Formats: sequence, C-alpha cells, structure tokens
Amino acid sequence: MASEELKNGQAAAVGMAAEQLERAAGLLQAEIDKGSTSAASLLVARRNTVVLARGFGQQRPEPGAAAVEPDSVFLLASITKPVTACAAMLLVDQGQLSLGDQVSQYIPEYRGWERDKVKVENLLSHTSGMPDMLPQNIALRRANKPLSAFVEGAIHTALRYEPNTDFSYQSKGILLAAEIVERLSGKRLRDFEEEQIFAPLGMSNSSLGLGRFAIEDTVWCGTSMDIGEEGQSWGANSPYWRDIGCPWGGMHSTGPDLAILLQTMLNGGEYAGKRVFSRAAVEAMRRNQNQHLSAPWGVGWALRDSQVWNFFGELVSEGTFGHVGATGTVAWADPEQELICVVLMNQMVEGGSVLRKVSNAVAAAVVE
Repeated sequence: MASEELKNGQAAAVGMAAEQLERAAGLLQAEIDKGSTSAASLLVARRNTVVLARGFGQQRPEPGAAAVEPDSVFLLASITKPVTACAAMLLVDQGQLSLGDQVSQYIPEYRGWERDKVKVENLLSHTSGMPDMLPQNIALRRANKPLSAFVEGAIHTALRYEPNTDFSYQSKGILLAAEIVERLSGKRLRDFEEEQIFAPLGMSNSSLGLGRFAIEDTVWCGTSMDIGEEGQSWGANSPYWRDIGCPWGGMHSTGPDLAILLQTMLNGGEYAGKRVFSRAAVEAMRRNQNQHLSAPWGVGWALRDSQVWNFFGELVSEGTFGHVGATGTVAWADPEQELICVVLMNQMVEGGSVLRKVSNAVAAAVVE
C-alpha cells in the first residue's frame, strides 16, 4: 500500500492523551512567559496523523512582531547534518557513491597524515578524526569567507586521531561529505537537496541557506534584537551566515516539513506514494554504524543512546533516531511507537534540558 500524506487528527484516535500533550505544550509556553526563549513551535504526530501543531511567542523579539505559527521557519542548526547525510545516501542509491570508499577517491587532495584511511562512512558517523570546527573558524566568519574556504581548511586540517578508532562529534566531517555530493552531482548542495529531497517530498518551507526567504520571513535567533556589530557581520542572524548554506548547520525549515522527512524515514523512504530513498538506505541510516566503538550513531542520524547531543528524553524506544540543533531545536522519530516530535526554539534553554522535558512529556502521551 502506498504511503499516505500526514493528515490532521485527534490524539485519542491514535492512542494518545490530549491532556498530556497540553502538558508538553505548556512547558514551552512557560519558557516564553519566563523570557528564556521568545519563539517556539511544537509538532507531534503518531500513526501518520498530526495531533498537535502549535506556535508560541513572536517571530522577532521586538514590539509588534508577528506571532509564531505552527509552520514558522526556524534556523535548524545541526538538524542540518542528517539532511546532508540524506543527500549523500541518494548518491549511494544511484550507484555513484559507496560509504566504504576512501574520501580521497572523491577528493584527491585529501591525502597524507592518516587521511587515506578516512572513509565516507566515517564522515557521516563522526569517526573520521576530523575536528568539529576549524582552528580558523572565527577568522573565516569574521572575514565573511565563502564556504569553499571552509572546505579548503577542512581538507588540510590535522586529524585528531586515527580514523575509525574513536568517536567525536565533527561538523567538518559533514562538510567534506557535502563536498563529495557537490563534486559527484555537479550541483550546489542546496540545489541538489531542493531538487531531490525537498521538492519531491513537498517540503515547501525548507531550504539550505535562505532560499526564497528573507531573514525577516524567518524566526530570529535569540531573545534580543541587539546583536552588536560582529553579530550583524557574521552572527546567526547576519545575511552572511543565514545564506552561506553550511551543510552542518545552515538549513531553514518548519515543524511540518521536518515531520514529513521523519515520516519518510518511518515509511522506509517513501511518502505520499513517492519513493525518494530506498528502503535499504533508510535502514542503514537508522542502524548503529559504530558498534565497535560503543558510540551509537547512524548515518547522519543520532540514535537514542548516542553519547553526544541526545535530547530525545528518557522515555523513547530503543530505535529512536533524530538530531538536535544548537539554536534550540530537536526532531526525533520513535519507530516502535510510530511517534514523531519536532520542537523548535530560537535559543537553547537550560543546556537542552527543556528539549528533553518536552520530549518526555510527548512520549508519555502514548497510552495505547
């Protein structure tokens, strides 16, 4: 049977308690009321049915700003990473790329000093030895350097350890995976994702970089409009950073669009009758790639027991996958419960504790 589109429905119809979902929503409203964040949205879906989609606060922390809607556009930060991995897996499906190949096969200048040992799969499971950020990261951003300067730095930066012998969260590994996608496809990653992921799935409010949006159309990052000269030049709300399209943190999207992507993963790569990813690719992305290191991670997706940035809470099932973002975002899917949760905020609160608490409240809403 072809997969259906997500539809709206009542919590009780899919075995969830509406009053418990209101508790989850109340946690976000409380943070708005306290001023710890000024914008948030929450989407919950189960069994292909959206049972809660709500916005909280204002899109910009200034008088008269528009209210946050359920489909307001947020800067996702690191939820971008698994989407970059999705792009790479499309090339795996098409026979253009193998995860077991050396990175140097696709980026010939990436050689020497153990780099020949780095495989594509290591880039996507955080085991390559690449650093999270380049030593010159701030200098590059201050100078408004293009993404190609970050790629050049990543190609020549020293590894932190021998590939595949340890785990460390690494944005620059994801950057090199994106570079491989661009070299093989001959397209910018943002265009490749639009053509082969967002458009086919109907994710009409998603883009790497700003896409068709102006910054004013999106939710402001942070609780103050006073961001200073450097913030205006290269901070999270600057035109430079919002549109550079960094593959580790530069995607914009909404709760409903992320729910579509997660539902596609739950459906084995298909959505609304359209197959975008093979079932085998989805299974690989959701499977622990780091069993030899006791550091659970899929291809792009964080897993429930991942050591870094797991903000899915303590009540989700073992097979839960998703990702978190430093701007205060988390999106996860629990296959066992057929449950999806997307929490988007414009600032990380309590070191991510609020994301876990909301996730727990959502998971606790499953009653049958």
